[in-house]
Amino acid sequence: MIYAILSLGGMGLLFAMGLALASKVFAIKVDPKIEEAIEALPGSNCGACGYAGCKGYAEAVTTDPEVRANLCPAGGEEIAHLIGRITGKEVASAQRRHVLIKCAGSYDQVGRSFIYDGVLDCKAATLLFGGDKDCRYGCLGLGSCAYACPFGAIVAKENGLPEIDLRKCTGCGVCIKTCPKGVIALVPDGSFCHVLCSSKDKGVITKKICKVGCIGCRLCAKECENGAILVEDNIAVVLYDKCTGCGRCVEKCPTSALIRV
Repeated sequence: MIYAILSLGGMGLLFAMGLALASKVFAIKVDPKIEEAIEALPGSNCGACGYAGCKGYAEAVTTDPEVRANLCPAGGEEIAHLIGRITGKEVASAQRRHVLIKCAGSYDQVGRSFIYDGVLDCKAATLLFGGDKDCRYGCLGLGSCAYACPFGAIVAKENGLPEIDLRKCTGCGVCIKTCPKGVIALVPDGSFCHVLCSSKDKGVITKKICKVGCIGCRLCAKECENGAILVEDNIAVVLYDKCTGCGRCVEKCPTSALIRV
């Protein structure tokens, strides 16, 4: 009996030593730069960089010379420079951006064709006549963007229009991909004037269905001395690199579709 115990114990010891040796011989060597990059990244795994999480981007940016060091919008310029130092890559300075919901059509501002009572998902709602709001271009307000945001920067509101918390928004753009109406856009931090409308309908139609929609009247474009506003497809567009924030266009807007922040 004692010999059996000793022999089994000896075999166990030999197997353990063999496994320990194999783990060292066949161990996968990880580039220390990859580990440094993983530590530097925020770890949110939002995928906004185009890779499968922070680890995927860390591996790509340290091994592929074509992958830029500033692809992490969540980390901002500080993390970009840190990744640049780790990888030895130059980092071009980029202006920080945040998201904007280009729609002000809450339930008290825009008509509704019917009351949607289905799954709380904007893509699902669009399958039913494009959604319950009369404006076919407007925000459906079911909060798919809020559920998708990895930083909790968007809050779904009962008035049918989500709210952005700029203190939390990193400009990752994940919410943009979830919006079936395309009303979410990235705009530069520090920008002054915004058009809170996405309707491409003619002004007569927009005016009938929404109290705060852009009607393409061109009053804002005519008022702007810097040429910072264009009207394309019946909607005003702000050229942020030309806008000085004087606010004269906002004063001229008859529907309050233009705002100054």
